[in-house]
Amino acid sequence: MFTNKCLAAFVALGLTVGLSASVSAATPHGSDGHAMELRLDNGQKWQTDEALRTRMGRIRDDIDTALPLVHAGRYGAADFSALADRVQEQVDYVVANCKLPEEADIQLHLALAQVMDGINVMKGEGGQEQGVAAIVQALNAYGGHFDHPEWKPLGDR
Repeated sequence: MFTNKCLAAFVALGLTVGLSASVSAATPHGSDGHAMELRLDNGQKWQTDEALRTRMGRIRDDIDTALPLVHAGRYGAADFSALADRVQEQVDYVVANCKLPEEADIQLHLALAQVMDGINVMKGEGGQEQGVAAIVQALNAYGGHFDHPEWKPLGDR
């Protein structure tokens, strides 16, 4: 179950982003029309908790395992759908169990919105590789902005 703070932040972010199936629309926009980007906490990475680190690590591992097959063109529609379901399960857990301060929570939801876009693209018809690419970008942004010891960015294979 969502906490009220997490639910409110996620709903507000969802309305801002639109959670469209288009990867190009994955970047939220502020009221002035400029893209909202992840930012650091006064030059430092945002704090994380165990639940966040564990579940983001699982998403990273699932995507890392899939990347060679995706790049080799050996990932079919059923594979993309199953991967999307696994990633969605982890995102749902993170959102339901977030224990971050409000500012960190807002930043996390910016990254999660791009993951959600990637999930939507992977469940669509055609171009599912772009969904994986969106999730890779979101995971790398997460690693650059959140204190997650031993996080390794995903590279292009």
